[in-house]
Amino acid sequence: MFASIDPRTVSAPSVSLRSTALRGLAARLSGVFTRNMASLSVGELQEMEVDRRGESEESGDDEARRRSINGDMEPNQPSTTSKEESPVDMDTITLDPEEEDVDLVHCRIGKIEGLEVLQKAKTLSLRQNLIKNIENLDSLSSLRELDLYDNQIRKLENLHCLTELEQLDVSFNVLRKVEGLEQLTRLKKLFLLHNKISNISNLDHLTVLEMLELGSNRIRVIENLDAMTSLQSLFLGTNKITKLQNLDALHNLAVLSIQSNRITKIEGLQNLVNLRELYLSHNGIEVIEGLENNKKLTTLDIAANKVKKIENISHLTELQEFWMNDNLIDNWSDLDELKNAKSLETVYLERNPLQKDPQYRRKIMLALPSVRQIDATFIRF
Repeated sequence: MFASIDPRTVSAPSVSLRSTALRGLAARLSGVFTRNMASLSVGELQEMEVDRRGESEESGDDEARRRSINGDMEPNQPSTTSKEESPVDMDTITLDPEEEDVDLVHCRIGKIEGLEVLQKAKTLSLRQNLIKNIENLDSLSSLRELDLYDNQIRKLENLHCLTELEQLDVSFNVLRKVEGLEQLTRLKKLFLLHNKISNISNLDHLTVLEMLELGSNRIRVIENLDAMTSLQSLFLGTNKITKLQNLDALHNLAVLSIQSNRITKIEGLQNLVNLRELYLSHNGIEVIEGLENNKKLTTLDIAANKVKKIENISHLTELQEFWMNDNLIDNWSDLDELKNAKSLETVYLERNPLQKDPQYRRKIMLALPSVRQIDATFIRF
């Protein structure tokens, strides 16, 4: 149903995809973003980082920032007319009572109403409309997926009758807090990307939740996740988080993305023994440490930090991808830390002092013979 990918969701390291089948690849696509930065200078990357952080700042005109969030205009650019058009009346839209997958994308719907005929609907997409309020959904009690991505919604409300709901997407709206989800105890995937949420709260009842996307908000502290023991993927990129903490209860977590925050130390991950993918790029980390218990890691992303030495990862024997571009690595002997990773296929080391060596690629190939891709280029044999 949700087959398309909105390009705005790839504009920052924390990514949320609209396709159900592709959503599990969100963090991997954020890696594609990192790799695509290979052609840009460090100065350009820093400028882009400032732009991304600016998206979650509280200063500025609310309406202008709303339009920017919803993609109607670039910051500091004149507004377009797409959201200024009058919303359509639902009476003008034909609904099929037999339809199970209802797609009402970009129809200029201003109010949710007249959906009572959709008694067989399992999935409902209302994204990219002009909806301000969640309402009139009481008759859709059998709904499994609800997509309200890219609207003008300010509050999570009137969802109590959707007790069968397993997936909810209210990304790219103007929510300020998480609320109104108490009855959604079967929810498995919750997407709240790019809102104005400042606290992780009111999630204790979501005990079967497997994926939580809170990227591009205003969160400063990781908290209130203890009850979410089924969580497998947690996305917190592009927030204002300063410390890795309060993650001990997430024993089943396999993917943790906390890119573009204010983390300075790798810590608090000792209980995440099932972690397979860790994304920490664009922070202020200086030392690789605190990964002693994360022996199942297959992807480690510490790109665009302040690391001077590759160390304390020789025990990560299952590593397949290692992203360390845009750091301060200058010693070739550091690659010895990766020799135990016999399945290592991808290494990113560009824009480190090492890259100045004329034999840069050759030395990586000799040191790590299993590698098939160095930076953005595959090795030819």
